[in-house]
Amino acid sequence: MPTATQQKPTKLPVTVDKPTPYTFDLGLLLANDPNPVAAPPTGSTTDRTALETHLTSIARDGAQVLINQLLTTCPITSTPAGVLLSLPAPQTPLPREKPVPAPKAETKWAAFAKRRGIKPKTREQRRNLQYNEESGEFERRWGYKGANKAGQDDAIVELSSKQVDAEKRGDGTTSVRGDKRREIRERVKRNERRMRKNERNAAGRK
Repeated sequence: MPTATQQKPTKLPVTVDKPTPYTFDLGLLLANDPNPVAAPPTGSTTDRTALETHLTSIARDGAQVLINQLLTTCPITSTPAGVLLSLPAPQTPLPREKPVPAPKAETKWAAFAKRRGIKPKTREQRRNLQYNEESGEFERRWGYKGANKAGQDDAIVELSSKQVDAEKRGDGTTSVRGDKRREIRERVKRNERRMRKNERNAAGRK
């Protein structure tokens, strides 16, 4: 129970009157007070306490007038999560924290693609998945158990006329399965050589 000597805190006014009105940027929750700050002189402990009290009063007035402006100008809706107040778009441009990054030097591949009109692959094209209508499941396009290796381990392989002629060469050193695996290994090696060449070219331009 409060004693007789205890006093309730003074209720501050909700409205704020200043000689020059505030300006707002509600998108940034910003209230600008153009009125000069008549700060009391500081020196002793009492003066510093008076200064802190004065600055606290100014900050309180700014917060109060900002809340008043939000409640009177912004649309308020009721949602299952609670009351929602929608802010407008910010109007005050803010400076960058860091300088604008310098443009990157054009790579050899970028220059080649521009000359040939080659466009980068879309996200769907880069996905290593495709739908197999026969099995009704998604499968890898390449890599481990990829679709490009289909038929390598089949017990019976159907040959075209050209592959039949190749099988009849009689040297015994080639086969359909061996040619397919050899083609994959050579393609991997070519890609590795191109990657190393691109790394050397990129290091030379630095």
